[in-house]
Amino acid sequence: MTHAPLPMAADDSERCDAARNRRLLLDAAIGLVDERGADSVTMDAVAARAGVGKGTVFRRFGNRAGLMFALLDHTETELQQAFLFGPPPLGPGAPPLDRLVAFGRARLDLVAVQGEVLRAAENSPVSRFSAPAHAVGLTHVSTLLRQIGVSGDVTLLAYALLAPLEATLVLHLQRDAGMTTERLADGWEDLARRIASA
Repeated sequence: MTHAPLPMAADDSERCDAARNRRLLLDAAIGLVDERGADSVTMDAVAARAGVGKGTVFRRFGNRAGLMFALLDHTETELQQAFLFGPPPLGPGAPPLDRLVAFGRARLDLVAVQGEVLRAAENSPVSRFSAPAHAVGLTHVSTLLRQIGVSGDVTLLAYALLAPLEATLVLHLQRDAGMTTERLADGWEDLARRIASA
């Protein structure tokens, strides 16, 4: 059985100068997120930090949501490399259920580090579920569920498993409900194992 290739978050086909400019703008945006939080990052602030005109930022990313999704793609690349090519249990070579559990835990760890960027990207209603990073996660989880032999609507089950990993919910549970990352990871593993055994 053949599967369609996974859409990768980052596109490596940029010219060198375009890639350098993109990196400059993303570094500026990351610095602003670290200092002020994602909500305060504007196109003007990124342009000023990078030392370019605001038009350059708009041409590169389109709008603030485009900038947030570019940050999300940048953040997601390392996780994608780990589950596509890294060592088991997250990467190939482990049983699919072990890989699924490792994916959930790695995703929660990513939220712990880059939660504000992830939350800001998730809060764009226009492209929230069409971002390449989301498509990669959905395809990966769906594939693992099929390999496990889960019956039923695998795509819907994959969405159900991804929902508790969204930064907006994770940050709320951590900040407002006082839940630890370990508790969230254990709960997510319990959910994944229940779905896998159903």
